[in-house]
Amino acid sequence: MTESFADQPWLSLVTFMPLVGALFIMLRRMMARPNEAGALSAEEQAQIDNVSRWVAMLAAVLTFLVSLGVYALYDPSIAGYQLVEEFAWVGGGIGYKMGVDGISILFVLLTTFFMPICVLASWNSIKSRVADYMIAFLILETLMIGVFCALDLFLFYFFFEGSLIPMFLIIGVWGSKGTKEFAGVSMPSRVYAAIKFFLYTLLGSLLLLIAMAWMYAQAGTTDIPTLQQFTFPAGAQKWLWLAFFASFAVKMPMWPVHTWLPDAHVQAPTAGSVVLAAILLKMGGYGFLRFSLPMFPIASADFAPLIYALSIVAIIYTSLVALAQEDMKKLIAYSSVAHMGFVTMGIFTGTKQGIEGGLFQMLSHGFISGALFLCVGVVYDRMHTREIAAYGGLVHRMPLYAFLFLFFTLGNVGLPGTSGFVGEILAMTGAFKVNSWIAFFAAFGVILSAAYALRLYRQVVYGDLTKEALMSIPDVDRRELASLVVLMGFALFLGFNPGPALSVFSPAVDLLIENYNAALGAGGAS
Repeated sequence: MTESFADQPWLSLVTFMPLVGALFIMLRRMMARPNEAGALSAEEQAQIDNVSRWVAMLAAVLTFLVSLGVYALYDPSIAGYQLVEEFAWVGGGIGYKMGVDGISILFVLLTTFFMPICVLASWNSIKSRVADYMIAFLILETLMIGVFCALDLFLFYFFFEGSLIPMFLIIGVWGSKGTKEFAGVSMPSRVYAAIKFFLYTLLGSLLLLIAMAWMYAQAGTTDIPTLQQFTFPAGAQKWLWLAFFASFAVKMPMWPVHTWLPDAHVQAPTAGSVVLAAILLKMGGYGFLRFSLPMFPIASADFAPLIYALSIVAIIYTSLVALAQEDMKKLIAYSSVAHMGFVTMGIFTGTKQGIEGGLFQMLSHGFISGALFLCVGVVYDRMHTREIAAYGGLVHRMPLYAFLFLFFTLGNVGLPGTSGFVGEILAMTGAFKVNSWIAFFAAFGVILSAAYALRLYRQVVYGDLTKEALMSIPDVDRRELASLVVLMGFALFLGFNPGPALSVFSPAVDLLIENYNAALGAGGAS
């Protein structure tokens, strides 16, 4: 390929391509002709809904194909940023700059890969305001890709915070039915969950914005690669680290700021839970690697014991909470908090195994946890309940579903041969290098994960088929099977052959560790 071909704005294309699909859906809806009462006929509405589904699917698939082209242009042997695009934006040193490295490129692919699956999962389950729903998902895709490509502080903040809005709408408008009492006011449960999600994440991000403004005033630039080489005073680093931590810890989410996640997962539609688990939670871990470690290395080392403590509490405590859950989605949500504990533990070890383990765990969790939420969606679409007690004996009616659900359950436990095992063992190896007790308690959390995961599977799938409502429940259809088999393939491939993913991470991680240790050495010397 010629150099001029590689120099084209491919990252901007893959980032904003979903917006083209969203715009097309908007235009099609505007062209609709309402009747004299101002409403659309049932036939016209059905046509708009059908067009919206197909346009969203086409936009998502094309975006994924373009992202594969971006990956083909990416050289995994180079540690620095590639495919960089840059031009003036706001002024005063704040510019539009995009680029990817080994830490971000696979998360761009993960995002574009999951969006067609999310559209497919919503094909029949979303029946109201379909056009609005698809527009929200396409806008969300653009914002999520932008988070992983942005190389300017305020551009990152724009994408990072912007992703709250479509997710807020997806939960609040298309979430589950039911009501909840809060402060003496009765409101729909989905609205309560959406507001809680928005307020938690927004509050932490306000501190992030203040810290970014101070960094801009101090360094005179918002360019992320430049700021990664800038030496902030050791005293200021601690305050900056805490401000960034406030935002990224909520986004992960870490214990004890995790309480928004179970509510959001329970109330979100199936595709909303999938994208929340597979992509949005990864933004916190990505932020730690992009900002906290390279920009505030002294503070990161000083606060590492705090991170270890919070991670161990998350791994053990939320696993115990998961054991007590009676709602399938809530159980998997608490499981996600526990698995993100392995990510933060690995990242802040500052070791190659730990950081690569954290990255791999984020990648693996996307496939496995996303698939588990799809599995819940399969039975929810049939029975309209997530209560574990409402099921039992599904293996007699849904043998294919039982097999797929078992695979992802074992992957969630970290069974060798699945991608879940690789991330956990690398993260614990990195932790063992720092302190063997950290690794010991993390390993205890793996035992607990087996307890709650196998309990869920036993109660839902095994036993006698005694409930009348389950006597005619159908097995997975072709649409559901296609999504789950593809995810199973990736989980198996990464489990048996993690090398391709680790080879992409490795150069960027090596450079990060080299700069991190050099900064710690210089800080100690000074």
